[in-house]
Amino acid sequence: MQLGIIVPTYNERENVRTMVERISAALSGRDIQYEIWFIDDSRDDTPLVLEELASQYPETVRYVHREEARGLATAVVEGFKQSQAEYLVVMDADLQHPPEVLPVLVERLEEGIDVVIPSRFVPGGSDGGLSTVRKVVSWTARTLGRIALKRLRHISDCTGGFFGVRRKVVEGVELSPIGWKILMEVLVKGHYETVHEIPYQFEDRSAGQSKMSLREQWNYLHHLGRMVWGSPDDRRFYLFCFVGGLGTIVNLVVMAVLYHGFHLKEIPSSVIASLIAMGHNYLWNDNLTWRGHAHPVKWRRILQIPIFMLISAISILVTALFVKLLVWWHGDAVLGQFIGIVVSTVWSYTANNKWTWKAPDERRSGLTAIRVTHEDVR
Repeated sequence: MQLGIIVPTYNERENVRTMVERISAALSGRDIQYEIWFIDDSRDDTPLVLEELASQYPETVRYVHREEARGLATAVVEGFKQSQAEYLVVMDADLQHPPEVLPVLVERLEEGIDVVIPSRFVPGGSDGGLSTVRKVVSWTARTLGRIALKRLRHISDCTGGFFGVRRKVVEGVELSPIGWKILMEVLVKGHYETVHEIPYQFEDRSAGQSKMSLREQWNYLHHLGRMVWGSPDDRRFYLFCFVGGLGTIVNLVVMAVLYHGFHLKEIPSSVIASLIAMGHNYLWNDNLTWRGHAHPVKWRRILQIPIFMLISAISILVTALFVKLLVWWHGDAVLGQFIGIVVSTVWSYTANNKWTWKAPDERRSGLTAIRVTHEDVR
């Protein structure tokens, strides 16, 4: 089987027949074998409609009705298990994901793209089928995901439920989704090198009811936290920031003790406090943030401390430079300090990740570069 279309359903009896008809029309005339897997959790008579469709379209329509399991994302994972197709496409049953996009999506997979995402936010796309409230919720979820997870930052529609992948992307990947944002987990954990976004017009729901709820929003935040913790690169960055925050407290406390308690002059107090904080940060980063990343060559491991100190010194200079620039531009020095801290944190993390605690697997093979492209609509 070349193409498996996975459709989670929950009380969608008004839509499933129309969906099968539109998929059949969209793929008619194409030399491709396909099957439609409905993974159904319905509590209405949707299973009866699916049974009729399976009888009417015995070569293409399949369904599994689940009595106990719940959730759109778990239904998608079940669909991945049921279909043995080379290409796997996921779409909603409410017809807000137009089946007419399928031919272009399949063409891109046939061209060798690993992940193809119909997007509302590339030229030619539209999210007009969403209400204003849903647009705000969608934008917030999308923005949080792109900030929190490195692999999502160049994906315009990372929270969508409409996507296609080559089987190798999810094969052998342990997916443990919560709620409805399965695409995000595929992008974070999947095995792929290329992502291509194609435009589509998000359509109004013509029948049935939306499954969106506050519980689903909570599930999304829970899922996002789990993905951050399960992604080594993202987890390291947030641990690095946490250690840096602790180091700032250590720095201020030590300086206060030396300056006010022991009446040491301000410059020696500042230097000693900074050195102690630097040592504190090194130990925590070595044992927590980059745990297990010690260099196997002993003399190179000894060099980690001066490399860390050099990177930290450059971070201090960068921060001071932004303070000076803001003052020169008649801006606020505190704002300059804040900007400098943000820039120097990114620099410091990147530099330490590359030179001080470069992971053993990264030393051997290097990180896989993900290439993201968009459809050229003219």
